[in-house]
Amino acid sequence: MKNILIIGATGSIGQATRERFLTTTDDRLTLFARHTAGLKIDPQRERIISGDAGDPQQLAAALEGQDVGFAALSGDLPKFARALIQAMTAASVQRLIFISSMGIYNEIPSSVGASGNLAHNPMLRPYRQAADLIEASSLAYTIIRPGWFDNGSTDYQVTHKGEPFGGHDVARTAIAAVIVAAADQDLYLRESIGLNRPE
Repeated sequence: MKNILIIGATGSIGQATRERFLTTTDDRLTLFARHTAGLKIDPQRERIISGDAGDPQQLAAALEGQDVGFAALSGDLPKFARALIQAMTAASVQRLIFISSMGIYNEIPSSVGASGNLAHNPMLRPYRQAADLIEASSLAYTIIRPGWFDNGSTDYQVTHKGEPFGGHDVARTAIAAVIVAAADQDLYLRESIGLNRPE
């Protein structure tokens, strides 16, 4: 059993991952989000913290006693990455799983849609900046670069940094399965992995 902090617990990936942890593990969850009023929890296994993912002090308090921090966030990703690195260092928590985006390394081939690469899409710059910050840290990170989220087939393919992406989309449930496996089995340590449904 591990203690898992889900940062961004109310987002679609946070919710899918929470459900996967609850149904396939005995891990205990701390749900961290800015707006938590609508969350209903299992008090035996879950607790809620309302907070700002850009505030290192709030994050450090939430990280106390945790084994893994998992972050699925939108917004100022470099700010969140810096706050996470500072907070995890302060709380002596090493394991971080962080959701980024496909295309940040220009790894999408033309057969999948090269216009989704950083070279053509400046909106990916903050995703790349956040990934660079995390990779430069001493944390035991896993960066996950999923394709476009959907609720389709749960088939998935993992690609490693430097390898071409194999497809455009991926199911939220597939992303959640990889996150839970990475958290509980310490998979993909200090790796940046792509995640897609094979085409």
